[in-house]
Amino acid sequence: MTGLYYEEFEVGQTIEHEKRRTVSESDNQQFCDMTMNQQPLHLDAEFASETQFGERLVNGLYTMSLAVGLSIPDTTDGTIVANLSYDDVSHPNPVFHGDTLRAQTTVLDKRETSDGERGVVTMNVEVFNQDDDLVCEFERTALSLKKEFVDAE
Repeated sequence: MTGLYYEEFEVGQTIEHEKRRTVSESDNQQFCDMTMNQQPLHLDAEFASETQFGERLVNGLYTMSLAVGLSIPDTTDGTIVANLSYDDVSHPNPVFHGDTLRAQTTVLDKRETSDGERGVVTMNVEVFNQDDDLVCEFERTALSLKKEFVDAE
């Protein structure tokens, strides 16, 4: 377990996640297949070549999901009760096959639950490519364990 307990999150804290991932054509294809998303902009090279992008784009939901995965070890691995929401998702720049992505998380807000036994943490997750272009951003809200109640069990 490497995640943070509620008490360990600090509003304003920014966590740079060390793990990175180079997105392959196979990653994009498999994600589209698993989610039954057959958008030609993601899958059809000829179609995509005629768009403003000139080539296929990586599915935006894959990019967001990858960011969550990259961030979990440093934020909520083993310390989460549940993800409560993902909000304000944006994709300001495209992701292409071969891009290497990294993520960072900034804690926006935290509050205890009404029973005081857990806490709600809202984080802003930003995803950047190898050129440091912002390619995805969203807020993630999680219900987090409090260490004092885990240790008491």
